[in-house]
Amino acid sequence: MKKILLLCAVLVLASCAAAPTSQPTGLTFFHLNDTYRLGAVEDDTRGGFSRVLTLVREAQAEGRDVRILHGGDFLYPSLESQLWDGMQMIDAMNFMHAVAPLYATAGNHEFDPRKPDSLIAALKASEFVWTGDNFSFDTGDAEADARLQSGFTFEAAGKTIGIFSVTLHADDGGNARSYLEMDPDYLAVAERAIAALDKLGVDVIIGVTHVHMWRDVEIAQLKAKYPKLAFIVGGHEHEPQYSKGTADAAPVMKGASNARVIWRIDVDFDDGRYIVDESNINVDASIAFDPAYEAFVAKWNDELAERFPFLSSRVGVAALAMDAREEQIRSGESSWGNFIADQMRGAFGKPKADLSFINSGTLRLDDIVEGDIRFEDIGRTFGFSSMLRYTTVTGAEFRRILEAGYRGGPYAQGYFPQVSGFRVCVDRSRPEFNRIVSIQVPMDKGWEEIEADREYSLVVSDYVFGGGDGYEVPKDRFASRPASELKYLVLDAILRAQALGENVGEPVTQDNRRYHSLLEPTQSCFN
Repeated sequence: MKKILLLCAVLVLASCAAAPTSQPTGLTFFHLNDTYRLGAVEDDTRGGFSRVLTLVREAQAEGRDVRILHGGDFLYPSLESQLWDGMQMIDAMNFMHAVAPLYATAGNHEFDPRKPDSLIAALKASEFVWTGDNFSFDTGDAEADARLQSGFTFEAAGKTIGIFSVTLHADDGGNARSYLEMDPDYLAVAERAIAALDKLGVDVIIGVTHVHMWRDVEIAQLKAKYPKLAFIVGGHEHEPQYSKGTADAAPVMKGASNARVIWRIDVDFDDGRYIVDESNINVDASIAFDPAYEAFVAKWNDELAERFPFLSSRVGVAALAMDAREEQIRSGESSWGNFIADQMRGAFGKPKADLSFINSGTLRLDDIVEGDIRFEDIGRTFGFSSMLRYTTVTGAEFRRILEAGYRGGPYAQGYFPQVSGFRVCVDRSRPEFNRIVSIQVPMDKGWEEIEADREYSLVVSDYVFGGGDGYEVPKDRFASRPASELKYLVLDAILRAQALGENVGEPVTQDNRRYHSLLEPTQSCFN
């Protein structure tokens, strides 16, 4: 009897082992872009890889075959990347890749360093896939260069998926580097890549890009010629972007920076055709943190605290809640931005410079400064070097320079300026580079229009002086060498206020605002 029972048990186990595993019900992509932090932002209430992984695991529990897409910008800039050259992000993305395969393209910030050493290390340490079709690497390290995949395909849910990727050329705000070869004709490159994937017989083609939204929309129209082009996801913009798909154009999606908003894209197949269902997800406190990721990231946080034990030290007190979230500081005036721009004018001694401004893309905190101001708030605000330059411009020249700050759409632009020493009124219904209605400077009798022929002293960052973010500062007159690191000027100002028992920051009100965007062309400025 025992032998018979044993035989039955063996047969049962064998039949269980031979039973087919459940097949995925379909393919799901989670797309994120422009992520600079290991953790969440806005006092841990928004975004973060940890919450993304919770969503990934939930989709997997539904029986979906899940993949993660990243639209670039992850190595730089951040407080941590100044220490570890982005290796903390590689480690985090490897962790995600172990949960669900991750495919990423490079953004412009992956090429911030002028030498390739940190990129080589990042590529070699990556377990996830780097994709790129309009660029290639020539770092001098063949193993690292070979990590970049073009014409990439993978198998999922019983189908073959092809990916093409393009990223920003230096002419469009990218970085020109000796170790980087890049083709600026995004549309032509995309079409060649799509045509090659189509010829291979893939079932679906998707784009993972890091270019301006209008470029993505242009590429998306290739669906009319190549129906297998299912969707394009991208990066570079820091707030959600969406272009709805049609019979002749693929949908285009971009999330918010630091995974505050991501996209879920479900792809299912019926009778040989694919069906795409996209939805954006506000990644907020209603989504739980992933316990395994939280344990993983704790080691990096501990190492950061060991390196900089003073990060949590209080350096001052905010007079009010100062909104430094990207959705605010890249779209409008901010008390935190005003405070920072004010410190620039005194960077080169007395008398203070007449005018100063800084592109909001330099200010990377993506959080609210309130209550105790800690050293970490300053460190995270300045992910880049923030050296300053002093020069002079006429009022007419300054107007031309500043117009670059109000081009494009009204929301979440890294080139939007935070200003000091003047106030500006803008009509966004006007053509680009002709939108400034009024620039006014303070005089003894109150605010007066800037004088076209008068010379004014100006302080800007070395990045802006060099033409960064589209600003064109004249080079045919004296300018200081790069000096006066802005983050230390800000720290010094906060410490001085602390010593005097004063709080930092002023509210932006109707009476003291520095930026006014007209709702109607007939509206009066600053009224």
